[in-house]
Amino acid sequence: MIRFNGVSKEFAPDDFGIKSVSFLIEPGEFVFITGPSGSGKTTLMRLLIREYAITAGEITFFDTIVNTLNKNSVPMLRRRIGVVFQDYKLLPELNVWENIALPLQIIGQDEAEIERRVTDLLKLIGLPEKAYLFPSQLSGGEAQRVGIARALATGPEVIFADEPTGNLDAKNSTGIVKLLKKINELGTTILFATHDQDLLEEKEFRTLILDSGSLIKDTNPKQPKTIEKKKEDVKPEKPAPKKKAEKPVEKKIEKKEEKKDQKEKKEEKPIKPAFSISKFFGKFKKKTEPEKKDAVEEKPKKEDKKKPEKETKKKPKVEVENLE
Repeated sequence: MIRFNGVSKEFAPDDFGIKSVSFLIEPGEFVFITGPSGSGKTTLMRLLIREYAITAGEITFFDTIVNTLNKNSVPMLRRRIGVVFQDYKLLPELNVWENIALPLQIIGQDEAEIERRVTDLLKLIGLPEKAYLFPSQLSGGEAQRVGIARALATGPEVIFADEPTGNLDAKNSTGIVKLLKKINELGTTILFATHDQDLLEEKEFRTLILDSGSLIKDTNPKQPKTIEKKKEDVKPEKPAPKKKAEKPVEKKIEKKEEKKDQKEKKEEKPIKPAFSISKFFGKFKKKTEPEKKDAVEEKPKKEDKKKPEKETKKKPKVEVENLE
């Protein structure tokens, strides 16, 4: 869980990287962060990994308040967040295998585990046969895949990809997006910063739109639709049965209960086991909503007009207990 609560970063008087930004990202989400150059996308990433200190507000990463961390705790935070850069940032003197293994060596992982993880990551990015090539021997798309594998090496909960397709052609850009979607499906939260509008045309994932350091729009293609449907469905349906069916029944029940003697009240107690709540609701589950209204409205009319007094006393009792 990542929460920005009124976060601002002021580099100089009236020069804001971001200003009063608030949002919540749940574990497992895939979120695009978009906006023109200088809108604050990279600043968000640097604040999250504590490369920058905030000017105001609060940043929470799961159970950690990022802006209150001391310097010794920052490395532990960064192990939980993998960063993918636009220019790859691969070390030119190391081959593909060594670039991916480097973060694991830094944290003191044993050689057997490094061997296993690097092998698995090379398979994931589709480059097992290029393990011993150097960055200069790779295409742009291949170099970015290696950068993604390196970001995944320590098993982070979140990947922040900062313009990962900025230096790639359309074909390689599509490949990188597919790879990040696959990683997201495996459970990793993805924050994908981009100004490439072509990548956003699918409208498949949530998008945070920044402009001049402010969050101007937060679109979620899944949630708004479900919320609108709920509002449309609930409002017209719920009031109708309450007003027409429940209120008249309550008034009749109160009048009849006042007229009952103590003997009649004693007779009501043994009726309860015979008419269980589950049986009562089971009958109405099979009916549609309009049928429910008819069932409630018709019973009192038939009892008042046609049936004798003795029968009308017994049947309202059954209805009272069923409704309770």
